[in-house]
Amino acid sequence: MMKRRTNLIVLMLICSMLACCKTEPKSNASVHEEAVQKTGGVAPNHKLIVEKPADIAVPEGMVWVPGAAFKQGAVGLDKMAMGHEKPAIEVLVDGFFMDVTEVTNKEFAQFVKETGYITVAERGIDWNELKKQVPEGTPKPHDSILRPGSLTFKKTKSPVANLYDFSQWWQWSIGANWKHPNGPESSIEGKEDYPVVQVAYEDAMAYCKWAGRRLPTEAEWELASRAGKFGTIYQWGSDSGQLVKSANTWEGNFPNENTKLDGFELRAPVKSYPPNAYGIYDMAGNVWEWTSDWYNSGYYKEYTNKGKVILNPTGALEPFTPNNPLAREKVIKGGSFLCSASYCASYRISARMGSSMDSALEHTGFRTVATVKMLQ
Repeated sequence: MMKRRTNLIVLMLICSMLACCKTEPKSNASVHEEAVQKTGGVAPNHKLIVEKPADIAVPEGMVWVPGAAFKQGAVGLDKMAMGHEKPAIEVLVDGFFMDVTEVTNKEFAQFVKETGYITVAERGIDWNELKKQVPEGTPKPHDSILRPGSLTFKKTKSPVANLYDFSQWWQWSIGANWKHPNGPESSIEGKEDYPVVQVAYEDAMAYCKWAGRRLPTEAEWELASRAGKFGTIYQWGSDSGQLVKSANTWEGNFPNENTKLDGFELRAPVKSYPPNAYGIYDMAGNVWEWTSDWYNSGYYKEYTNKGKVILNPTGALEPFTPNNPLAREKVIKGGSFLCSASYCASYRISARMGSSMDSALEHTGFRTVATVKMLQ
C-alpha cells in the first residue's frame, strides 16, 4: 500500500532520503481529551441534530446527511480490515450537508478564476525552504529537478513482485498539476465533470474557504458513506460481487493489467455509478478524498481506551505513522481507481490511509461539507 507520499518523493527516489520535520511528534494517538473532559464524552445539554432544520435550505449540489449514533471503523465481518481501522468506536455525529459529488474540474476552475489561486503543484520549489525540512547536509538536487510538478501513475509493463514498492508505478512528472493531471501532455479539456485531482490539502482548504465550506471529518465521511447501512462493509452492502457496477476501481492484475470491466481505466466522470441511499456519488473508488483528521494509526485503540463516546469527533490531536514517525499526514478515505482486492481494497467504508499534506496526486481529490451552524 502506498503510505509515504509527498511532493518531495522525487528527492527520496533520487537522493534515497526521506524528507522529515525536525520536531518529534507524539508516538501514539491522542484523542480530543479536552472534549472528553468538558463533556464526559457527550455534551449533557446537546440534542443530536438528526433532521434538517426546516428554516435552512439545502445548498445547491449538496444533500442532508442525518445525524446518528453509530460505530465508526471496521465491521466484524470485514476480513480485509486492517489494524488501524479497529476496534470500531462509538461516535455521535450531528447531521450536516455534504456535496453530492467530489469537487469537479469545472468547480475548481471557477474558484481559480475568481481568486487567481495557484496550487501547490504549480508553484516553484524554493531550495532554501526545502532544505529546512530535510536532514542537515542533504545535497541540493539539480535545478532540473527542482521544478513544479507532481506524482502521476504509470502502468507497469509486467507484474510486480513487491506491491510495497510504489516507486514502480508512481513517477514524478514535471508540469503535472490539476490542469494536467497525467502530466504536461494531458489536459482536462472536455473533462469538466471529472473530479479535480492533483490538489494538496492546502489547495482543498483554500477552495473550502472560498466556497464557505469545510472538509469532512473522518466520522462525518463514514456516516455519509454508510447512508443508514450500519454494519455493512461497502456502501451498497457486503457483497463484493457488486463492486464492478458500483464503483470505479482496478480490475485485473495491479499495476500492469486493467481489464476495465467497470468501463474506465483511470478516473471516471462524477455520477458514473449509482449513488448511495442518501444520493451521494462515488464514496467508493474513483478518487481518494481528503478529510480534516490527522492520520494516527493508534487512534481507534486510544479512543476506545478513553471509555467515552465523543460527540462530533475530529480525530487524533497529533499525527503518527509507525514506519515514518516524523510524518504529518491527514486521513484520506474512499479509495480510488487504483484500488483492487489484490492491492489495497480501500473502497471499503472503514478503509483509511494517511497522505502527506503537501502531496498532490493523480488519484486524490475532495468534497466539502457544511454544518447547520455554518449556514445560520
